[in-house]
Amino acid sequence: MANLRDIKNRIQGVKNTQQITRAMKMVAAARLRRAQDNMVNARPYSRKIAEVLSHLLSLEQGIDNPLLKERPAEKIALVCVTGDRGLCGAFNSNVIRFTENIITEKYYEQFNAGNLNLFCIGRRGADYFRRLDFPIAESYPGFFSNLQFELVAGIVSNLKEKFLNGTYDKVVVVYNQFKSVMQQVTVEEQLFPIMPFDGNSKESKYTAEYIYEPNKTEIINYLLPKHSNALMWKTLLESYAAELGARMTAMDIATENAQELVKELRTKFNKERQANITTEILEVVSGADALRAG
Repeated sequence: MANLRDIKNRIQGVKNTQQITRAMKMVAAARLRRAQDNMVNARPYSRKIAEVLSHLLSLEQGIDNPLLKERPAEKIALVCVTGDRGLCGAFNSNVIRFTENIITEKYYEQFNAGNLNLFCIGRRGADYFRRLDFPIAESYPGFFSNLQFELVAGIVSNLKEKFLNGTYDKVVVVYNQFKSVMQQVTVEEQLFPIMPFDGNSKESKYTAEYIYEPNKTEIINYLLPKHSNALMWKTLLESYAAELGARMTAMDIATENAQELVKELRTKFNKERQANITTEILEVVSGADALRAG
């Protein structure tokens, strides 16, 4: 009977866990819809700024803007974007592993010379790299609980200032790009210096001659910081949507696994109970035979 009681308690425990995972899946699904809307709404703005800049830079050659100037990448700032919580499958571990790989394979000389610093957005990445004594310049835990454009612009402004004053020669961001609820792709994107734009992007839209006021150079200089802000904002929205998609998928799988485990435990419970009943019947029959024999 003790064994039956243990199995019954375990079934109840798995059911309780299943209720939690099902609730977490529903919460993630509700938040994912809003996050996807925000992400989709941010994409056209970022795309349009890049399109306008691409056209202007194709017309105005030799722009002397420090945000566009590449220099030897001796000092690196690496922005690692993870989540603040777990229970989202391999979402966090993928970013962390990818970050470790590019440090050891691509930026090992800078890392070995002490010229690489991490900027960790999200608690999970900061906790991991802090345990391993990686050089963390700044961390932003709890960032996604109150994700606002002004906060993102503040981070970009900080990184831009450090790039312009020579603290870093290159700023790159590692994050999970949202593809679908079931798929996230870990990518590395360069934030500073701003990468050259694709000269073929939507050029057919700008066939007419335009008069620019005040002039092309000033418009380019005005739009470049806005492009960086929009790019980082889109990046964090993608990462947040990818995290929610990964959590929704992980909790759905956990709920299904709990259901299967309950079925297995019930089968085991029934087998144990049947065995106990059979044993008791045998004991009764044996006792009756013993009385008759006596």
